[in-house]
Amino acid sequence: MVEELVVAGALAGSAAAVYVAAAARVVKQYERGVVLRLGKLQHGVRGPGFTMIVPFVDRLRKVNMQIVTMPVPAQDGITRDNVTVRVDAVIYFKVVDAAEAVVQVEDYRFAVSQMAQTSLRSIIGKSDLDDLLSNREKLNQGLELMIDSPAIGWGVQIDRVEIKDVSLPETMKRSMARQAEADRERRARVINADAELQASKKLAEAAHEMAEEPAALQLRLLQTVVAVAAEKNSTLVLPFPVELLRFLERAQQALPQPQPQSQPQPPQQQPPAKTGQD
Repeated sequence: MVEELVVAGALAGSAAAVYVAAAARVVKQYERGVVLRLGKLQHGVRGPGFTMIVPFVDRLRKVNMQIVTMPVPAQDGITRDNVTVRVDAVIYFKVVDAAEAVVQVEDYRFAVSQMAQTSLRSIIGKSDLDDLLSNREKLNQGLELMIDSPAIGWGVQIDRVEIKDVSLPETMKRSMARQAEADRERRARVINADAELQASKKLAEAAHEMAEEPAALQLRLLQTVVAVAAEKNSTLVLPFPVELLRFLERAQQALPQPQPQSQPQPPQQQPPAKTGQD
């Protein structure tokens, strides 16, 4: 009798151990468990930790609640200003409702990937090339809104969408390089002209000050000679007074201008008279 009780207890313990092994499940901290009993969704999502299900009746599906980083394959498209570009992006999303992610869509990752590709092609066709290159923040917001609208019904929340790279044809790259070079040259000329204007104003002020003090011009000339002589070269500087040049110019203007002599006109030859013959 005792042996039968011992055997029965051992069998019961073994059956309990097998049941517990078949029914025990562990849900990790970043996961949530969705239980389907005979194919029907059970209310309540299993949280992280140890949980039990009915063996051979319940099916536990674990859903990752972490943020997923998914690259969007590069998409070819034509912008609104008829430029062929190739754009790729990256999308960050996470599951906020595990039950909806299991029931409403077969594979939420694949669905989000396809929706991102379609939305990216659509945003390329609605944008100009300048917007793709310089106004990406606005395009990222529009792309995020286009993907997030259908994803809400799947229990998925779009956290962020970023356009990674915009590839242009080689001809367009050369054209943009020429445009940038022309713009830089234009700005350089404007800056140079502005510098010349400022320098001319300073030189005019300096000339006005030197005109009031004639000795200042002589001191400036001597300073220039010292600066040239400081270098080890064979340059010979001969100061020449500017007043002497002005005196010679005034003297030349005071001289009477010679009048050009008229040349005598050669005598005109008279044509011979015609004689009539009888």
